[in-house]
Amino acid sequence: MKKVILSVCIGLFCLSGNAQNEGGFRVGLDLGAVPTNGGGGILLSLEPKYNIKDNMNVGLRIGVAAIVRDINDSGATTSAKVAANGSYVATYDYYFNSAGKSFVPYLGAGAGYYSIANVELDDTDSNNDFTVDATGKMGGLVRGGFEWGKFRMGLEYNLVPESTLQDVNGNDRGTVANSYVGIHLGFYVGGGKWGK
Repeated sequence: MKKVILSVCIGLFCLSGNAQNEGGFRVGLDLGAVPTNGGGGILLSLEPKYNIKDNMNVGLRIGVAAIVRDINDSGATTSAKVAANGSYVATYDYYFNSAGKSFVPYLGAGAGYYSIANVELDDTDSNNDFTVDATGKMGGLVRGGFEWGKFRMGLEYNLVPESTLQDVNGNDRGTVANSYVGIHLGFYVGGGKWGK
């Protein structure tokens, strides 16, 4: 299996050709879903990018994700309602393109700041109030997908450190996972086009 994966990766890296314009500027808009055990959520992102080469660009993804999260309260898992989290992530994408093709796969990565929303438990009562450490955190993402003309589809994993869950007395009661997977659809404008 490892040989098959390695062969596919080497084959993709060998592809070359013209596509988007080096030095061009483009802006992408993506809308997607966040599947989770607790119910899921939605995400929206805007990403201005600069094409440093015909098959590479750097950008800044400005995103919002509203997600129902699972809380680990001293070993017991509870669902919670979460307001929208924000992210400001510097990104890099590499495109595996062939000359004249409009279908172009890509891989990317990024690092940046994630703001963490407050949490409201579904099953709270007057004697059992909790708060979450809602300070922002540094995190990263890895992603992959394809572009077809100006259309874009991808899968991303946002790796964000956990937050601490505390009771009203300041005692640690558990953790809240902040990492999430997103599946998104979108489009971009500017920066040249695939399939020249």
